[in-house]
Amino acid sequence: MKNGAPLKIESAVWRDPERLGGKVCFKGTRVPVDALFENLEAGLNLEEFLEEFEGVTREQALAVLEYARRYVGEPAHA
Repeated sequence: MKNGAPLKIESAVWRDPERLGGKVCFKGTRVPVDALFENLEAGLNLEEFLEEFEGVTREQALAVLEYARRYVGEPAHA
C-alpha cells in the first residue's frame, strides 16, 4: 500500500485473453486470482496463501478481496 491507501484492483491484477486461458492473475505473476478463493475455501488463511504463492503481495490479495466484497455487496439491478 502506498501512503496507507488500498491498492486499486487495476494495479493488483492483469488479464490477457491470449495467456493462461484469459484468467485474471495477480500482477507480476502467473497466479490466477481463483487460487486465492480456492485456497481460502480449502481452509488456508491469508498468510498461508501468501507463503504458498510468494509472488503475490498482501496488498494485491487484499485489493482482490475488497473488490469482491464490494461487487457482492452491490444491490442487484432488475
